[in-house]
Amino acid sequence: DIRSGQQIQIFNGHTYQVWCVEYTPFAIKNSSGNSNIIYSGSWDNTIRFWDIRSNKNELYAIKGSDAEDGAIWCLKLLSLKKKEKNNGNTKNIAYDLNLCYGSSSPIRVWG
Repeated sequence: DIRSGQQIQIFNGHTYQVWCVEYTPFAIKNSSGNSNIIYSGSWDNTIRFWDIRSNKNELYAIKGSDAEDGAIWCLKLLSLKKKEKNNGNTKNIAYDLNLCYGSSSPIRVWG
């Protein structure tokens, strides 16, 4: 809790050291409303996601390639505008979320 400076939750899932943690300010619509997501990268070569408002359970995990990646050292979720044409007019109305991460190999992009 930023206001009190106290630990209020523990997110369990990684099996080795966590190297990076990010909070997404993007509202992600799900069946129970909007979510606020924390995601982390670890030496165990996984990226894990948790919804901090609903519970402390893991929402999703991405496992990197054992042959190519090694550990996850850094990560960032980016919102990119996508141009769409409608009756000949181009508008920036669609958004894509892209996860970029760095490992012991070159930077990867999941989109």
